[in-house]
Amino acid sequence: MKIGFSTLALFMGSFEEFLDIATADGFSLIEILCEGPYWPRNMLNSGEGFEIFSSYDIDVFLHAPTIDLNPASLNKGIREETLCQLKETLDLAVKIGANAITTHPGLIHRLEDRVRNIAKSYSVETLTEANRYAEDVDVIFSVENMPHRYAYFCNTAQEHAYFLDKCNCHGTVDLGHANTTGDPESFLRLENIHYYHLNDNNGEKDQHLALGQGTLDLKLINAVDLGIIELNNYEDVLKSREVIVGLAK
Repeated sequence: MKIGFSTLALFMGSFEEFLDIATADGFSLIEILCEGPYWPRNMLNSGEGFEIFSSYDIDVFLHAPTIDLNPASLNKGIREETLCQLKETLDLAVKIGANAITTHPGLIHRLEDRVRNIAKSYSVETLTEANRYAEDVDVIFSVENMPHRYAYFCNTAQEHAYFLDKCNCHGTVDLGHANTTGDPESFLRLENIHYYHLNDNNGEKDQHLALGQGTLDLKLINAVDLGIIELNNYEDVLKSREVIVGLAK
């Protein structure tokens, strides 16, 4: 298994810091969280710092910005801006040589079936268009599953599979999110999964605990080929890697 970490654990650091730490600690992957100072539009406008990625033997993924964005929004302007920023994330991926980006499928704020149904169709429409653009620029476009809450899309393996099929895209499986469904193993049976987010929780709430600190069946990790440890601090990232290494022995 190739193991990496999300830069959420080192948020506000520089690209060089991320890459130096990953190299020094023997990681082969990183996923850059494109929020705040790493907003794709900001980086594309600055046009600086992209060459550093070619100096490291690290595979890079990007997590598209999702804060305040929503591909399922009932507001057309929000959907259009979300699509614009997904395309910009794909453009950034091309600039730095990242081979995939991950995004969320969106959510609703009014918990009614009629609202959820139309928002679901909007999300599929937005993400399908984003995937077409990804194919044009030769970057993998991957949609992530969400925790098991009615407001979120892709909150079951069945709905995640529906989105991947309708959008003709790849998937990112967050095993912590999957753990909140009561059947995380069902997500391992999905097709076109490109990589995984690794974290733990109590089976009820999305907590992003270090592996082994929750109820996730750690044996499921043995089925993972590409894994990004997605946690809030780097110390827990290292602890979780030790757990993963121990599973392989």
